Amino acid sequence: MSPSALTTVQLARVPTGHSLKPILKSSSSILGIRRSRDDAGLDDHDDGEGDDASSMDGPHSPQRKRARVEFDLENIEVHEVGARSVEEIRREIRDALDHHAQGHDEDYDVLKQTLQGKSALYHDNGDEDEDDAPDPVAMAKQRQELKGYFIALTAFAPRLGRSCDGLIRNVLQCQWLGRDDQFAKIYIHFLAALVSAQGPRLTQVLSMIAEKFSSSRPSEWAVEGWSPVPREVAQERLHVALRYILSLFPAAESVLEPILASKYPFHEEPKRTHLAYVDNLLRLRQYSPGLRHDIMDLIISRLVKIDVEMQMDLDDMDDKLTAMVGMALKSAQEHDDQDEDSDDSDNESVSSAESEDEEYNRVKTAKENIEKMDAILDTLFDLYTPMFADPHSQGAMDVFEDLLAEFSNLILPTIKSRHTQFLIFHFGQQSDRLIDAFCGTCINIAFESQRPLVLRQSACAYLASFVARGAHVPGHIVVNIFEVLGYHLDEMRAVYETSCRGPDVRRYAPFYALMQALMYVFCFRWQDLIRSTPDDVDREEPLSYLDQDIEWVPEIKDIMRRNIYSVLNPMKVCSPVIVDQFAKLAHHFRFMYVYPLIESNKRLRLSQFSAGAYSNGGGLRDLAFDVNDESWQQLGSYFPFDPYQLPKSKRWVDDDYLPWRPIPGLNPEYEDDSDEEELDEDEEIDEDTATEEGIGEHD
Repeated sequence: MSPSALTTVQLARVPTGHSLKPILKSSSSILGIRRSRDDAGLDDHDDGEGDDASSMDGPHSPQRKRARVEFDLENIEVHEVGARSVEEIRREIRDALDHHAQGHDEDYDVLKQTLQGKSALYHDNGDEDEDDAPDPVAMAKQRQELKGYFIALTAFAPRLGRSCDGLIRNVLQCQWLGRDDQFAKIYIHFLAALVSAQGPRLTQVLSMIAEKFSSSRPSEWAVEGWSPVPREVAQERLHVALRYILSLFPAAESVLEPILASKYPFHEEPKRTHLAYVDNLLRLRQYSPGLRHDIMDLIISRLVKIDVEMQMDLDDMDDKLTAMVGMALKSAQEHDDQDEDSDDSDNESVSSAESEDEEYNRVKTAKENIEKMDAILDTLFDLYTPMFADPHSQGAMDVFEDLLAEFSNLILPTIKSRHTQFLIFHFGQQSDRLIDAFCGTCINIAFESQRPLVLRQSACAYLASFVARGAHVPGHIVVNIFEVLGYHLDEMRAVYETSCRGPDVRRYAPFYALMQALMYVFCFRWQDLIRSTPDDVDREEPLSYLDQDIEWVPEIKDIMRRNIYSVLNPMKVCSPVIVDQFAKLAHHFRFMYVYPLIESNKRLRLSQFSAGAYSNGGGLRDLAFDVNDESWQQLGSYFPFDPYQLPKSKRWVDDDYLPWRPIPGLNPEYEDDSDEEELDEDEEIDEDTATEEGIGEHD
C-alpha cells in the first residue's frame, strides 16, 4: 500500500510509546480528574443514529436547541497525507525538536511555519504569471499533509513545554475553523492532548477559542484553497472544541471565566461583533452550568455600560442631532434585509465623505450604540421568554431570582441606565408572585439604613415606576404598595421633624424621594386608589370622574395630607413637573387642594434652610451659577420605566406599560393648536432617539 493511501486504522496504530490514549488519560496533569468521551457528550452515540462524520456541518434550530454534533476521536478517516506517511512526518518533527533542544533552529523554524498553515503554495504566487500559479494537485496534497502534521504532533504533546512557546503560538494561529470537518476534528484532538500533557497551556488554548467568539463573517476564518465554511458551522466547531475541553478538565471553567471578560468586544466595536460574542456566550451557557451566572453578569454589566453611554450622548445632543439619530436609525432599518455575512462595512446612514465631521461622528456613535443595545436586548428577551412559559412555576421563580440578582448588583446602582432594566420590568409582571418578589426587593433596599443613600433613592424610583407603569400590576397590589410606602413615609417624617427647620433636600433626601414616588404613583394609578364612585361614573372615561364625590381607599388621603403639610414641605423640594401634575389631578378629583401651599412656596427660598458651604450661594458664584436658580436643590424626575423606545426589541414590552393619558381640559395650556403641533414634533424626535423627560411628557 502506498504512503498516500493510509487508512484510519493505520494512522491510529502508532507505536505504543506514543499512543494518544495515555496522554488524554494522564494522571499527572494539574487539572484534576478527567471525564470519559462519553461523559463529554462527544462520542458517536446519539439516539441510535450511528456515526455521521458530516454532522458537524449541520445548522442548529432557531430555538437554540443545537443538533448534537457527532464527534469520534477514535475514527478520524484520513485517506491521504500527501507524498509522505505519518511515520515520516513524526520523524521530521522529532528531529526538529531534538535540534531545537540543541540550539539549532533551522528545522524548528520551518516546522513552525508549516504548522501555522501558511505555506508558499497557498499564498506566494510570485509574479502574477499564470505559469507560476500553484498546482491544484500539489495544493490538495499539502492540505492533506497538514492533517498528518497535526496527527503526528499530537504524540509529542509532552515535549511541547516552555521551550516550544514559539511553536505553540504558531499552532494556535492556525486557521482551523476555515478548513474541512476532518481537519477540525484532528485539530481539536491535538488541543485536548496538548492541554492534558501541558497544563499551563490551558489558558492559551481557551484564549484562542474565546477570541474567535467575536468573529461573525466567513472572511474572518476563510482559508485560501479550502471550501467556504458557513458561520454556523464555524461557531459549532468552536463549541465542540470548548465543550470537549471543559468535559475533560472540569477545573477549566475557573480559568475560562476571566478570559471571557478580557475578550469581550470593546464598546466601540460594531454591532455584529457584539452580537456574535453574546450569541457564543449564550451557547456556552447551555453546557457549562458553572459559568451560567458569570456569563449573565458579564453580558448585563457590558450592556449597562453601553446603555449609560448611549443615554449620556443623547442627553448632550440638541434637537437637530437627535433628529439626525432618528433618521439614521430609520435608514438602517430599511436595510435590515442586507446580507449579514457580507464583507461590506456596516450600513452607514451618512456619507463616508463626512467621516471627519464632528456632528457626523456623534450621530454615528449614538446610532451604533442604540442598535447594539436593541439587538442584544432582543436576544435576551428571546432567551428568557421560554423560561417563563409557566410564570407560576418554581422554575420561573428561580430564573427570576437570578434576574433580581443582576438587577440589584448591576442595574440598580447605575443611575443613567435607560433600557436594560426592562428585562426585569417585562418578566416581573408575569405573575403576582413575581411582582411581589420585585417589589419586596426594592422595599428591602429602600429602607435598609446601612445602604448608600443614592441606592435607597434609586430603589424608591424603581418601585414607584414599576407600580405606576406596570400594565399588568393589579390594583390591589398598587394599594398595598401605596400603604406600605405611606407607613414608612410617616416613620421618616416623625424622625426628621424633630430637627427640621424647613425643606432641605441634602438632609432629608430619603423622605422627599419617597414622597415623590407616591405622587408619581398617584398620577398614573389614581383609579386603583378609589374605593367607590357614583353610578354615573364610567371607569373607561376619565372625564366622568371630574368633580365627583369619590370615596378613596382609607388612609390614602391622610397619608398624603400629613406629609405634604409637614414642616418638611415636600412640595417645595420634589420635582416641579410631578408636583404640578399631582396638584391638578388631586384638585379635579377632589382628593386634595394644594395650590395655596404651592403659591406660598414661590416666596420661600430653599437656601435659608440649606446647611453647609452652599447655603448662601457663595460657593457657586465663581462657577457662574445663578443663585436664584433653586433647581439644584430639588429632586430630579428620574423614573426608570418611562416608555421603552428601542425600535426592534420594543415589541417585547409594548403591552407592558401604561402610557400617560392626559385628561382633556385638565391642561388648558396645551389646548392651543400651535402648542399641540410643537408637542407632537417633540414626541417624534424623542421616540426616534430613545429619550424622554418628565412625567408622561412625551408618551
